[in-house]
Amino acid sequence: MPRTRPPDAAVEQRRQEILRTVIELGEVRIDDLTGRFGVSLMTMHRDLDDLAERKLLRKLRGRVAAYPALTMETAKRFREGLHRTEKEALCARAVREVAAGQTVFLDDSTTLFPLARRLVEVDELTVVTNSLEIARIVGEPGRAEVILLGGRYTEFDSCIGPDALAALGRIRADVALVSAAAVAGGRLYHPVREYAELKEAALAAANRNVLVVDRSKFGRTATYAYAEAGAYDLVIADSQAPADEVEALRAIGNQVVLADVGAEQESSGV
Repeated sequence: MPRTRPPDAAVEQRRQEILRTVIELGEVRIDDLTGRFGVSLMTMHRDLDDLAERKLLRKLRGRVAAYPALTMETAKRFREGLHRTEKEALCARAVREVAAGQTVFLDDSTTLFPLARRLVEVDELTVVTNSLEIARIVGEPGRAEVILLGGRYTEFDSCIGPDALAALGRIRADVALVSAAAVAGGRLYHPVREYAELKEAALAAANRNVLVVDRSKFGRTATYAYAEAGAYDLVIADSQAPADEVEALRAIGNQVVLADVGAEQESSGV
């Protein structure tokens, strides 16, 4: 009996995850990708050929490599499209942590883009961010006041580095809402050191800290560990987050709210 070909959406999802892996590692052997994603060598070559034709990565002899600039910017657009339903549900819950007249910090995570769009309906906000995209969303005339942290501009359309950290150190936010690239056993990680440093600095810059993270980030690690999830006053995850990871958060004392992906409702627990 012939094998059923997976839906196009599933194939594209796998290719996006392959691209993300290559970006994080910089360069990786094709054999290693085949094992990581559990597909045949022929299937992996098809996926890589497609990504290479779109100028998203470079296919070399026996390995693939990320473009230092173009791929990262494209990956930003990919991340915006990934897990969109979960992100919308998370942000529908997260906006309830913001009140009129507050100063709010949002980092550059694409998870928070739907939240930025919801914040334009909250009166008299001051939004602090290192993300140019979030600044564009909330900074239209007559909406929120925006404080954009300066620093070294990167291909992720945001600013990092000593200048960004210094600017954040002069800010006091009522609430900071951030996401994470990876969460495992209650520990947070990021593949880029300067982004890890900014996320850690945000913890000290706010009276209340909220971590907003979708299911795809759990059970992963990256090069730089930067904080314990217990440092956050609230963790908002989606209802499909791995149960063992949610229990790990609760075991270290986190209040965890699970946003229902289907109905944008939540169940909570401590």
